[in-house]
Amino acid sequence: MATVPLLSDEALSPRAKAVFDAIRAARGTDYVNNFWRALAHDVDALEETWGRLSVLMGPGALDPLVKEMIYVAVSTANGCSYCVHSHTAAAKAKGMSAEMHAELVRVIGAAMMTNGMVTALQVPVDEVFDV
Repeated sequence: MATVPLLSDEALSPRAKAVFDAIRAARGTDYVNNFWRALAHDVDALEETWGRLSVLMGPGALDPLVKEMIYVAVSTANGCSYCVHSHTAAAKAKGMSAEMHAELVRVIGAAMMTNGMVTALQVPVDEVFDV
């Protein structure tokens, strides 16, 4: 259950409505997901977050599919079920196959395992890896 009500379109401030319009236009859909509806209570945060993510998650040096897969991995590490679900759906929409998803899950699992081991052992970083 959300800690704030999810705002309907009718309850939006004019500034929040403008962000929702931008989300709809960018995604080519009428659907605005619950994250944005909860965040719409704080219009400054809504505008800042949409502004940052709409640029960052678009085309750049990294392919948008790769960005979504990284988002899934970080969301898994942070325990954010909502983000795991939403960015897995976004990755699938950008072309992630079932095989890619399975491999991603295996890489996440391996990284979590070895991160835990190296942290527990407090292994010093090799000089050749120091950048």
